[in-house]
Amino acid sequence: MSEKNTIDNTTSLPDGWRMVKLVDILEYEQPQKYIVLSEHYDDKNGVPVLTAGKTFILGYTNENFGVCDKLPVILFDDFTTEIKYIDFPFKVKSSAIKILRKKIETLDLFFIFNAIKLIKFKPGSEHKRFWISEYSKLSVTFPPIFEQRKIAEILETVDNAIEKTDKIIEKYKRIKQGLMQDLLTRGIDENGNIRREETHTFKNSPLGRIPEEWDVVRLGDISEIVYGERLNDLDYLENGNSFVFGTAGLIAKSNKFVGIGETIVLPRKGSINNKFYINPGQKFFVIDTAFYLRFDYKKDIYVKYLFIYLNRVNFEFLNEATGVPSLNRNTLKKIFIPLPSLSEQQRISEILSQIDQAIEKEQQYKEKLERLKQGLMQDLLTGKVRVNLLIEGDTENVSQA
Repeated sequence: MSEKNTIDNTTSLPDGWRMVKLVDILEYEQPQKYIVLSEHYDDKNGVPVLTAGKTFILGYTNENFGVCDKLPVILFDDFTTEIKYIDFPFKVKSSAIKILRKKIETLDLFFIFNAIKLIKFKPGSEHKRFWISEYSKLSVTFPPIFEQRKIAEILETVDNAIEKTDKIIEKYKRIKQGLMQDLLTRGIDENGNIRREETHTFKNSPLGRIPEEWDVVRLGDISEIVYGERLNDLDYLENGNSFVFGTAGLIAKSNKFVGIGETIVLPRKGSINNKFYINPGQKFFVIDTAFYLRFDYKKDIYVKYLFIYLNRVNFEFLNEATGVPSLNRNTLKKIFIPLPSLSEQQRISEILSQIDQAIEKEQQYKEKLERLKQGLMQDLLTGKVRVNLLIEGDTENVSQA
């Protein structure tokens, strides 16, 4: 077996450890009896219906028969080689997901799950039956059961911290979503209170009911929408002082620039829902797959506010091409913008920016935890760092291993 398909063939294993093939410790089960019959899923209640990919939980079903409840298991997707550790009852969407159980008692499945994740696996064949033909032949480290459990416990602790951080991030995002809806339709008064129709005068507008003090303008009324330009290959510089933007965002650096921020980059072709804010004072160049905004600063526009509002507008609905998604500058000019006073635009932006900062802080912490886990996996699952001291004195488990 090639080096790329094992955890680490170069590291000598500690005493009591050995390399085992997955086929020798995991049994494989087709999921037919667990496949959901109806695709009418509930959002919250019932048995989770699992699929491959990022969605993972499609929804919930009230089918209480044919539920996989002999747990835990590892789910293996034949088409993407993704794996997931499952410790709750479930049903599956299709037979593309295979179920892996432990064959032997001296096996902690969460340990093996992480060991498999550490493998740099690249299938050698084009067909899709990866588990049967190739994956089952891979080798992983196999310490005594008491070390497996301790390693799994350590990794699970980090996983729990990551999951907790994820929930905090999602909570902040929900708060931001609710605040955006309120602040960008009702605004905030000088006392810091969101306006209510019960206590404040509102008026009809092309965007619905808005505070009577607000105006509604079109994007073309408050900014010039400028085409990006071509940039020669020789003008891309690793140490340039100008940021180069396209539809995908920041793509390179250069010493050439079309302006000095503050501005907003809008898509022209490709990923047309992307919008990017460029900070004040930053030199920038925009290539010809995107537009950027040039402002008349005699008008009361707080650019960060405009960026926040444009991020709520789904540009997919403005697509005017049948092939590569494309936006027309004249269409962008017609986008309606609710316009409070400059000071209120600033207050709205500052409130939402504070939440963005909280989200960013939690995301950085999550990334730190993920790096920690990756390092722990590399050290603990290969035996490079031992957990002996953590389990010293556990003679009962040692004698039973």
